[in-house]
Amino acid sequence: MSSENVIEVKNVWKSFKTVQAVKGIDLKIPKGQFVGLLGPNGAGKTTLVEMIEGIQKPDKGEITILGKTWKGNEDELHNIIGLSLQETRFIDKLRVSETLKLFAGFFNLGEKRVNEIINIIGLDEKKKSFVVNLSGGQRQRLAIGIALINNPAILLLDEPTTGLDPNARREIWEILRSLKEKSETSMILTTHYMEEAENLCDYIIIMDKGVILKEGTLEQLLEDVPYRVEHRYKTLDDLFVSLTGRKIDE
Repeated sequence: MSSENVIEVKNVWKSFKTVQAVKGIDLKIPKGQFVGLLGPNGAGKTTLVEMIEGIQKPDKGEITILGKTWKGNEDELHNIIGLSLQETRFIDKLRVSETLKLFAGFFNLGEKRVNEIINIIGLDEKKKSFVVNLSGGQRQRLAIGIALINNPAILLLDEPTTGLDPNARREIWEILRSLKEKSETSMILTTHYMEEAENLCDYIIIMDKGVILKEGTLEQLLEDVPYRVEHRYKTLDDLFVSLTGRKIDE
């Protein structure tokens, strides 16, 4: 993994009316690193990711992507970022291949890249199916495929497996593991699933109420669980309870 930072967040603040969503966050993400962003609803995770992807603007502080801010560099940065939201809406009466061709066209990419993506996300048997006929897991794999269509340097995934059954969730994990093995793409993953972060991420950040409570590798974080857990391994849930007095999904 390169020491080059692809994302830098410096003293970033963001509020909405009376809610201070993000409070002075600093963050650096090196090239090729998969980062898990954990926290309960309202922790500020999505707001932080939306500022990184240029949807929201910080009230204070600076965010740079490969050394560049969003202002004046929108087209260039959009071309190197792939994103997938918790719920992606498609045109139901387009086929899988047609949907991917539509998004490939935004980047002047042709059918070769579409076929590569169909293979990556494992939808070869569904490429002629209408999107409306896909299962929830298949639709989410299609959303991941769209996020990957432009070979992004940075992938931003906001709770991509929420609501999926365990098998569908693990299919998404396999796509992301393969991406990590074959590319130098950096990823930020927001999730409520501790197991997901443990399986996919090199580095984990735990947020609550707009601030970072703890960050580090899984091993570093679990070393900081301050009490003994009997008859099982310590978990990220244990750490979150020790930091906040409540479980991460409360």
